[in-house]
Amino acid sequence: MKIFADSGSDLPKEFFEQHNVEIFPLRVDLNNSVYLDTVEIDPKKVYDAMRQGVVPKTSQASPELFLQHFEELAKSKEEGLYIAFSSNLSGTYNTAVMIASQVREQYPDLKLKIIDSKCASLGCGLLVKEAVRLRDEGVPYLEVFEKVDYLAQHMTHLFTVENLDYLAAGGRVSKSSAFIGGLLSIKPILHVEDGKLIPLEKVRGRKKAINRIIEIMHERGGDFSNKVVGISHGDDLEFANEVKSLIQEKLQPKSFEMTMVGAVIGAHAGPGTIAIFFTDKDY
Repeated sequence: MKIFADSGSDLPKEFFEQHNVEIFPLRVDLNNSVYLDTVEIDPKKVYDAMRQGVVPKTSQASPELFLQHFEELAKSKEEGLYIAFSSNLSGTYNTAVMIASQVREQYPDLKLKIIDSKCASLGCGLLVKEAVRLRDEGVPYLEVFEKVDYLAQHMTHLFTVENLDYLAAGGRVSKSSAFIGGLLSIKPILHVEDGKLIPLEKVRGRKKAINRIIEIMHERGGDFSNKVVGISHGDDLEFANEVKSLIQEKLQPKSFEMTMVGAVIGAHAGPGTIAIFFTDKDY
């Protein structure tokens, strides 16, 4: 079984290489040069540029790449599963569906399932990791699809950003809110609802925002003893480790996965972002 994922899953390049997962890289335009996310650019380069006032732009994965991989899959007669970044945050999912439909005109037996994960960053990455685990354990194709699809519907995202200006630049909050928020050290707590970023609460100060996020985790997730918690950070590993220690102390999850927020998502969220991911239901 072939597994596909895009770089919006924020898994490191080595993961794709080591676990036989094909990557569809989104693209980052930085200082008039275009890079393939994960493949050609380290997210730290994007964060350093943003700290200097550069505003990166992003675009979806290449349609030609979908065509190439889906035709190869059809010719191989293998089964394929593509776990796509939320369709409400990127056009990549819709492009993949369109290309798969074209390929089926020539290869009607194409065995490909495409999941609109409605997830972002490591929320999507945890789904990819679970798909790899199930595949490697020999779980049948349709069962892998059903389990990953179920988890996608129950993946909770909670995050806060260090600087509201980056979200304002992307239209996620108003510029006046960002200005006032900056003066008052207001930190928004956001979550993802039906694949869209939705502001949840506003809290004064970063530490208070994290403590409130952990309270919400407990409210939504209940018992964490059998849950994996994902943490992704915008180039602030030290603070991410502090957050991990707080979650460990208060919720004692089964395990943690940690990664840096990749170049594409980081271009919108900015340095200092902290995001938490977990499923609100087990299966």
